[in-house]
Amino acid sequence: MRIAINGFGRIGRTILRQVLSEPARGIEVARINDIATPEMCAYLFQFDSTFGPYPGKVEARDGLLILDGRGMTLSRADNLSQIDLSGVDVVLECTGIARTSDVARRGLAAGAKSVLISGPSPAAELTLVRGANDALLGDERVISNASCTTNALAPLVRVLDEIGGVERGHMTTIHCYTNSQPMVDAPRDDFARSRGGAQSMVPTTSSAMHLIDEVLPELAGRLTGSALRVPVASVSAIDLVVQLRDAMSADVFDEALREAVTASPVLGWTDQPLVSSDLRARPESLVVAGPETRFVDGQARVFGWYDNEWGFSARMLDVAAMLAARG
Repeated sequence: MRIAINGFGRIGRTILRQVLSEPARGIEVARINDIATPEMCAYLFQFDSTFGPYPGKVEARDGLLILDGRGMTLSRADNLSQIDLSGVDVVLECTGIARTSDVARRGLAAGAKSVLISGPSPAAELTLVRGANDALLGDERVISNASCTTNALAPLVRVLDEIGGVERGHMTTIHCYTNSQPMVDAPRDDFARSRGGAQSMVPTTSSAMHLIDEVLPELAGRLTGSALRVPVASVSAIDLVVQLRDAMSADVFDEALREAVTASPVLGWTDQPLVSSDLRARPESLVVAGPETRFVDGQARVFGWYDNEWGFSARMLDVAAMLAARG
């Protein structure tokens, strides 16, 4: 599979780290494109405040990002359609600006076969979440990988619906701060999000709640949700409470949930009393915390952890492989 990474920010760099750590996947990075200087791209890839330093040698020279002696073409085009991407299977669109069709389709105009957007986008022909609605993939060429929280939530909700039928529920994501928040108080469109992200817990909204209706339309309108941004740099959590239609005992529910989660291609399970930092760089979309699960009179509470950068990047590569496999 030949990919191009457009936008070498948090997700773009994390994707490249995963590609380099799994050579058996046979992924070739044909090009990296970012408006930052090559020296800055190399520096931010080599020294990562969340995942630590890259263990190999990193250089930027002659239009290349050179990692352990392996050169990758590095360009600075502000319009991807100006680049020749012939032979590229999938453009991983990680700039965060692919909100309109003309921007989202620039990778196609450059010659790539498909574009996978690293976030919600109204320009996408399909919003796809591995483990939730991936069976819907057809011949769409511009696909959204949804959000990190949607990737954590949707496979879990599908599992719960299959176990006992989801009647209604509420999700709270306890989410680490992101670049959409200021480090110190500064104006933002949202008053609460104008406060320093590393100084306070900030109640806000989650894009996952409108995306879940899109990904699982059969459950549309049954789930509500909110977000609480917290002063940690890495790893988020989902606290989900749902009412199930089918009657069962707590033991039956616990066994069914464990079996379904274990069988899922993107969910994980732990029986250990973990804290958020223990989940850093985990590739699952969500790791269900067994000790936190509760079930009373049809009401289930499920708590799980997700590395909103590493796990999401892993799903980008999974979905990219699906796109490349269809030709």
